[in-house]
Amino acid sequence: MEMLSAVRRSSVGIGIFAIVTAGLIAITQVSTKSRISHNEREQQARALYEIVPKDSIDNDLLEDTFSFVAPELQGSEQPANAYLARRNGVIETVILPVVAPDGYSGKINFIIGIHRDGSVAGLRVLAHKETPGLGDKVDLKKSDWVLSFNGERKGGRNDSSWAVIKDGGRFDQFTGATITPRAIVNAAGRAIDYFQRHKTELLGDSPKKVSQESS
Repeated sequence: MEMLSAVRRSSVGIGIFAIVTAGLIAITQVSTKSRISHNEREQQARALYEIVPKDSIDNDLLEDTFSFVAPELQGSEQPANAYLARRNGVIETVILPVVAPDGYSGKINFIIGIHRDGSVAGLRVLAHKETPGLGDKVDLKKSDWVLSFNGERKGGRNDSSWAVIKDGGRFDQFTGATITPRAIVNAAGRAIDYFQRHKTELLGDSPKKVSQESS
């Protein structure tokens, strides 16, 4: 009987320990997820306002968004959110999220701002796994390469100059690392093409849902 009682007490203790442990893990996961989400939002806000300075517009970029579906930019049919920059109520710049699928070490996530006149407001890389010291120069913390997009325009879908220098274009590549900048230049070009095709909808008086155009 004493042994059975001891076993029961041990079982109860183990059960309580398991419940407490599971609860702590759940709380940690929720807390961590919330913190990660907050940090991602802050990073996103910094990148958005680096492209379009806060004092140059009269709306909140994080709140003024629209949903669109563009597999050619996102690599999937999942909706993504783009951001509208307004001045005096007029949409002056659209910031599109883009995924370059062909980076050296995988996907490269970035945003590109395009002004009403078709010129590039700016480009910022949000996430990548490129090689430190080589491909990671796409990060503004590592080099000012992304600033070379500022003010650039693409002269139509067949503009051969919208490419890295090694491919006959105007954008510098990195010594020993051409794949990474090529991936971003090409993906940025696709974003500009998308903007030009959907310019009327994107620059409308109010946010509209933009779907993939029929092929």
